[in-house]
Amino acid sequence: MKLAVVGGGSTYTPELIDGFARLRDTLPVEELVLIDPATERLELIGALARRILARQDHAGRVTTTTDLDAGVAGADAVLLQLRVGGQAARLQDETWPLECGCVGQETTGAGGLAKALRTVPVVLDIAERVRRASPDAWIIDFTNPVGIVTRALLRAGHKAVGLCNVAIGLQRKFAALLDLAPSEVHLDHVGLNHLTWELGVRRGGPDGEDLLPGLLAAHGEALASHLRLPRAVLDRLGVVPSYYLRYFYAHDEVVRELGTKPSRAAEVAAMERELLALYADPALDEKPALLARRGGAFYSEAAVDLAAALLGGGGTDVQVVNTYNNGTLPFLPDDAVIEVQARVRATGGSGPVPLPVPRLDPLFAGLVSHVTAYEDLALDAALRGGRERVFRALLAHPLIGQYDLAEGLTDRLLAHNKEHLPWA
Repeated sequence: MKLAVVGGGSTYTPELIDGFARLRDTLPVEELVLIDPATERLELIGALARRILARQDHAGRVTTTTDLDAGVAGADAVLLQLRVGGQAARLQDETWPLECGCVGQETTGAGGLAKALRTVPVVLDIAERVRRASPDAWIIDFTNPVGIVTRALLRAGHKAVGLCNVAIGLQRKFAALLDLAPSEVHLDHVGLNHLTWELGVRRGGPDGEDLLPGLLAAHGEALASHLRLPRAVLDRLGVVPSYYLRYFYAHDEVVRELGTKPSRAAEVAAMERELLALYADPALDEKPALLARRGGAFYSEAAVDLAAALLGGGGTDVQVVNTYNNGTLPFLPDDAVIEVQARVRATGGSGPVPLPVPRLDPLFAGLVSHVTAYEDLALDAALRGGRERVFRALLAHPLIGQYDLAEGLTDRLLAHNKEHLPWA
């Protein structure tokens, strides 16, 4: 089995390699190709990847290349984990929206739109090249904003699935609080990427006992602290929201906080410099503890599990993925991309099929509908360009929604992204 990782020079990659090494019985990878234009980083991380596999007696071969077409040729699956513009672009995404009093974040609000505009055309070009070189390969997208990027891939007819680590992170947290094995915890995870709620926490599977009421009663303070929301909010909602919902439920508070501390991009950039120095040590043959602070916790396990199930090997049949709605949420179009539990090993290798979900309360369904409409306009802007399309997407976003804000944010977005947007 051959897997290719586009963006293999990312500091995330050792986390992924560790997962391949530990979960070899689930996904027996024979060749892993790391693809990245950043030659120096690529070779550094490729060497560490080989040492990690060797330490764990994994027989798989790690190769590195800057040649995308050669790297994906013959691949069974291609993982996308790229960042167009690097941390410098992320820093901009987190900075200029604050000038208008709006949240600055890389996947939400105006910064998230900027990332989508930069990313979608690049990902679609990569996917077309994958289709030519390996027409049967699955594309697993971990590149943000996952929902919009996955929708672009599916609309273009690619064999693609979107992946996020939020659900697996919450599953592991709930399991620890409940003193259960993670495999015993099934989430009623419903919504869009970075806009989800846990409507139930079930023991054993989709039809198991719902442990959520007891979980909130016994561990509400711990969960509220993890989400950085007041305990009273969780009690009133009666569900566990994704931590990204804080940008919606406490927007002005978050904006004030962001204006008083270094950006997350600056923190990550400093962390990446430290990580790369660690990776350069020829004695290092395991992922360093610092990597856990980089983000992407449990990404490797989710990616291995998903790839294994898609390719007909091991892996859990039911997993949280981003895929077409197809009637799952009746108030959304079929071609909206939602994030829910799905049966991954679909008949005939056709891809994930969402499981039935509980009815979504209007309190949550209204926001899902609103953000879906924004994502539709954001994808249109990413595919066709144009200042007016950018303005319309910003005006539609529930964190913006005022024409003067949308005008000011449009000007700033275009000014800060000229090098990545040929039409700007």
